Amino acid sequence: MSPEKALLEAMRAALLADAGVQAALGAPARIYDEPPPDVIFPYVTLGRMESRSTDASTADALEHAVTLHVWSRYGGRAEVLDIIGALRAVLHNGALAIESRKLVLMFAVFADVFRSGDGRTTHGVLRVRAITEPE
Repeated sequence: MSPEKALLEAMRAALLADAGVQAALGAPARIYDEPPPDVIFPYVTLGRMESRSTDASTADALEHAVTLHVWSRYGGRAEVLDIIGALRAVLHNGALAIESRKLVLMFAVFADVFRSGDGRTTHGVLRVRAITEPE
């Protein structure tokens, strides 16, 4: 399995298992790579994944940037902000079990919340950085 796929699977598993995320997104939490056509709001999608060599280690370390998207039709920002808080609580300085990789560090870089182009949906973005290396 690629390091990127292994990281995304570990992130999704940790989020699905968390009670705070479940409280915000239902049980099981609505976290998708591709949402179904009849998706229920609010939900999270796994967005852009960027990886590059750290060039700082002989251990083949990779730095990953992962973007999570939050979608809500609650009205206003409150629901999206609560969901971003729940996601951040799991992922920032999180300890993930990643297949064939060791997590060196992980932290939330930024969050952004704004009205989507349809005028009804509030969209939130959470960017997470992680460094992994082979076990």
